[in-house]
Amino acid sequence: MNTFMLSNDAKPSARKGVASFLIISFAGTWLWLLFARAVLGLSPLNPLLQLPGFCMPGIAAVVVRCWITKEGFADAGLKLRAKAAWRYYALAWLGPPLIAACTLVLAAAVGVWDPDLSGPGGTPGTNELVSVLGLMVVTVILTPLYAGEEFGWTSYLRPRIFGGRTVPSVIATGVIWAVWHFPLAFIGYVEFPNVVLGLVMWTLSFQLQEIILMWLYQRSGSVWVASLAHAGNNMVLFLILGEMLNETEGLGAAAPMVLSLVPMAAICLWIVSSRRLTRERRFPDPLLARHGG
Repeated sequence: MNTFMLSNDAKPSARKGVASFLIISFAGTWLWLLFARAVLGLSPLNPLLQLPGFCMPGIAAVVVRCWITKEGFADAGLKLRAKAAWRYYALAWLGPPLIAACTLVLAAAVGVWDPDLSGPGGTPGTNELVSVLGLMVVTVILTPLYAGEEFGWTSYLRPRIFGGRTVPSVIATGVIWAVWHFPLAFIGYVEFPNVVLGLVMWTLSFQLQEIILMWLYQRSGSVWVASLAHAGNNMVLFLILGEMLNETEGLGAAAPMVLSLVPMAAICLWIVSSRRLTRERRFPDPLLARHGG
């Protein structure tokens, strides 16, 4: 039996768990966003609007694990594995600012961004460096909040669709994750010059991020590594790019996302071409082993 396949006996329970997880995640998040905007009048940038909705996948995973499938948390990747996985923690922490730097170099090279750096000789000044370091510290602090998504998408959903086969399950998870975010494009959280094209590019961005997050989770065996990288994407990568590229002509608010696709695609190409994504996990899932993997 394939290592990533569940037994026949487990399939009905797995299907029920996945269906319940998706219903709770989507309905809970979308209904909350509608209520928070239409009834409470909260800004889409207000943490009171964001936090309940963005934590919903994690809540859904807990509900399913505890009360619907009652499978527990043995395969959830909740151990820190700090000693064994320190390299992946480092990559998750340093990766977003490095991707931001590569994106800015690309933006300057193609002429859509004119660097205006305050340091000597055009190098970043103290204020810029302190700001980046501050965001990186905030990333660590906020990692538990971003686990609200990673505990749901990467830790729970991904291993349970397409029999856990890596390539199709990662692609499906990336698309589902993207669609779950779509309402944000209609409540002012993000604005695209062309909504349809913007959503397509956003979906591609989520897909590339999911490949990277899945690789970090797969190689480290800890959901906290993926959560750290996810926090870095939001709090470092896209905040830096949003600040630096906010006046990019033609692309508008989509500029940071579109330009960041290039370095992220390069990373994903390396992961996929070297077959690092399809290698067996360093820390096998107890759930899979329990079902005869």
